Amino acid sequence: MLILLIGSAYNSLTQRVHAELRERGHGVAVEVTPCGDDVRAAVRRHAPDLVVAPMLKAVVPRDVWSSHTCLIVHPGPVGDRGPSSLDWAIHDGVEEWGVTVLQADEEMDAGPVWATAVCPVPCVGKSDLYRNEVSDAAVEAVLLAVQRFASGRYVPLEQGTLPRAPGARTRPVMRQQNRRISWADDSTDTVLRTLRAADSQPGVFDELLGGEWYLHGGHPEFRLRGRPGELLATRAGAICRATTDGAVWIPELRERTAAGAPRACKLPAVTALGERLPALPTAQDATWSDIRYREDGPVGVLSFSFPGGAMSTDQCRRLLAAYRAACERPTSVVVLGAGRDFFSNGIHLGVIEAAADPAAESWANINAMNDLVEAVLTTTDRVVVSAVGGNAAAGGVMLALAADEVWCRSGSVLNPHYRRMGLYGSEYWTYSLPRRVGTAMAERLTQEALPVTAARARDIGLIDRVIECAPARFTAEVTLLARRLAASPLVQSRLAAKKAECERREAVTPLAAVRERELIRMRRIFSDPGAPYHALRRAFVRKERAPAGPDPTNESRAVLDPAATDIDGIREDA
Repeated sequence: MLILLIGSAYNSLTQRVHAELRERGHGVAVEVTPCGDDVRAAVRRHAPDLVVAPMLKAVVPRDVWSSHTCLIVHPGPVGDRGPSSLDWAIHDGVEEWGVTVLQADEEMDAGPVWATAVCPVPCVGKSDLYRNEVSDAAVEAVLLAVQRFASGRYVPLEQGTLPRAPGARTRPVMRQQNRRISWADDSTDTVLRTLRAADSQPGVFDELLGGEWYLHGGHPEFRLRGRPGELLATRAGAICRATTDGAVWIPELRERTAAGAPRACKLPAVTALGERLPALPTAQDATWSDIRYREDGPVGVLSFSFPGGAMSTDQCRRLLAAYRAACERPTSVVVLGAGRDFFSNGIHLGVIEAAADPAAESWANINAMNDLVEAVLTTTDRVVVSAVGGNAAAGGVMLALAADEVWCRSGSVLNPHYRRMGLYGSEYWTYSLPRRVGTAMAERLTQEALPVTAARARDIGLIDRVIECAPARFTAEVTLLARRLAASPLVQSRLAAKKAECERREAVTPLAAVRERELIRMRRIFSDPGAPYHALRRAFVRKERAPAGPDPTNESRAVLDPAATDIDGIREDA
């Protein structure tokens, strides 16, 4: 069956649905369709058997949905309507939500239902929820709906005949007036729900230190206290701000820019504030940290969580220091990762774009990333496991591949390529990727530039294990499996073989030569103002329309569209 995926962006859910359908033998075309005319053109071009919209903000035109079955993925349960479904669910503190696959009709979100799935709502940000619990439910519902459509026998159910979930109703777009924080009155829980309901996009508008900002992300702080609204401390680039009964950490800020001016980059809060920030203590014993280490018997778990999966020069260096410290501990297995969301997406394009010299910062960032990957590749006195709980892309995938074993949660999506950002790539990928999948498959993965599910990654040898579990269970499952690995009588012989292999590699093709070969290509790109990388980077971080580029595959017209958000909801700049 030929399925056309349409969407306002080739976002994480669209990528996952694309990969899942392809792996089940369907022909899949993908088109980014920001408006109704784009939808019409895409349908005319492909003449599909079925149209599926995993994330679409445009209205499907009547002439399209009346002649083709068009399935819309709505991130809300039956009876829920409106473009800010997840925002309201988190804002209201619901514990269970859902996903509905419904047929496009005259009224938005009101068409017949083809499939539904429920999901829990943990205390996480909207984008984390969307990429994990909601993504799992959406894939379950889409696959069921496609199966029902293919049977030719299923009749979708009118919404009025189905029970409405608690809290589901028609609700308006959530605007900034709905998101305002009253620092003098709001509790930590209220502030966190407000921040989490807008964490990636659009952020929460606020005034701070004489400037206007959008606040992105939020984590509780249980030790530090101060006058409500007061800035208390900094840590790992984040700022801590007091609430009425505690405090919250805010990792990122984006400056509000004037109408018509280029959109500001989302940056670590300390970087964004710059000289405005008064002298504050650096919190050493705070509740939150973006890098954590713990031990469970012979297993050391080094977890990290960077917003959007981006790793700046500073973040790479801090993680490298933490990794080296972990390798000094008396453990036999080190787990790198084990968090529930992004593992890594490589270098931090936002920090690079905002730097006085983006080319120089690009060079510093890629070298810091390489230093980290090299440390993992050259660890020979313990088994290293990369635990990928969420998505990973580009250099983040190569960081994971540096380990001895790579374990992914079943819902993870990997993008083992650099092409969409106009980069050749580094992080020792020309060594690690062919070592895993062979030269031919490595070339195919990097040139096709298509997403890969965890199951497919295991089948081609890219990863070693798929862990079937809910996002909230990933850390516990990884720790249990790592303990079993540490207890294996084969660990010592494995380490001896690993050391011998590293010595053989250095004698034949030293890692230093691999690094130099890759970085020659990267430096050429960084230092060329006309290289596509610079325009693509700018478009990505400033949410502008990306310059035209090649299709990732002959069967798909999907392109990277940074102007759209990764989640259900509209852009708000006021």
